[in-house]
Amino acid sequence: MTLPLEGLRVIDLTQVMLGPSCTQTLGDFGADIIKVERPGAGDLSRVGVFAGADENPVFSALNRNKRSIVIDLSTPEGRSVVRDLVRDADVIVSNFRPGVMERLELGYDELAAINPRIIWAAGSGFGRSGPYAHKGGQDILGQAYSGVMKRRADPEHPIAIYATPIADYTAGQHLVQGILLAVLQRERTGVGQVVDVSLLNSMLALQMQEATARLTIDEELNWALMPLTGCFPTLDAEIVVIGAFKPNPLADICAALGLPDLSLEERFSTLAGLRENRAEIRAILARRFLERTTEHWLAALETEDVLCGPVLDLSQALQNAQTLHNGMILEFVDEDGRNVRTIAPPVALSAVDPAVRHAPPRLGAHTTEVLHELGYSPSVVADLKARKVVG
Repeated sequence: MTLPLEGLRVIDLTQVMLGPSCTQTLGDFGADIIKVERPGAGDLSRVGVFAGADENPVFSALNRNKRSIVIDLSTPEGRSVVRDLVRDADVIVSNFRPGVMERLELGYDELAAINPRIIWAAGSGFGRSGPYAHKGGQDILGQAYSGVMKRRADPEHPIAIYATPIADYTAGQHLVQGILLAVLQRERTGVGQVVDVSLLNSMLALQMQEATARLTIDEELNWALMPLTGCFPTLDAEIVVIGAFKPNPLADICAALGLPDLSLEERFSTLAGLRENRAEIRAILARRFLERTTEHWLAALETEDVLCGPVLDLSQALQNAQTLHNGMILEFVDEDGRNVRTIAPPVALSAVDPAVRHAPPRLGAHTTEVLHELGYSPSVVADLKARKVVG
């Protein structure tokens, strides 16, 4: 079976999450990902965050379908090896601070002179130029600078960091999108280009509806503040209800809950009235939800075609019947013979299935193999290793 990105060679200088999530997606669909890592330590995410763990699930989650080669980029010889890699590559991806690649003499102009077809893709915190370009980028900063962190389901809730790295993942997938667009354009023009993605831009794009409301009519748009939408404790758990997208959602919710039709009361008969009396209507619904179980209310609400669902924790979500049916749990054996269970690619294609061709690699596991593919003789490879240029 031919994967859609087979034959695409990507030189991956990324680490942590933004860049690795991008290159893993490309690798899952067939690209040859050569992961260039630092001597000794490698990708920062190789360092375990779980005390006493024999394996690192953080690295395993983001680095399948890659080959690891260790190169000391601080040496001229190491940078020369990277330039040799670029000669026959399609894409080079990095997520250093802006300016680092240029200082390493691996900027777009230098590499395009070697290979005019190269697509030079970079992820950063704030962009390659501008007042914040010098700042280090990190997911939490992306949340903070973009306004995402201050957006809360209830203004009374304290400001908090979103617990899942949404900025890193969103920017990583935007980087995939940019690379594939550049590949398509190269088919027409024969030349590569720069692809530039930042955490800030990706988080602003995530809020396109809210931002447009603010920019055009100077109004706040908060989907979580819709008066009939929210999370409610039940007798045994929690339920989320979306009271919208229907002519009279309150009447349907009341029918499901066995309440009188509150939409007939003047204060609840219009959207403006519901917004003004949001606390009161939610208190009425909250008291009723506490009387029965989540399972009971789900069945009742679905009978009235009201959008609703249980509020699951991650363990429950991973065991959910639909998760399993969708094939979202990916299992493979790593290079040490351990069974790895992780999340599968979320994109399903009808003609092909992504495959695990390489387990997350040991540091430098493919250095010799990749250098031999470049035409380096065994003696040259041995010399480079002896001088710690590669590892």
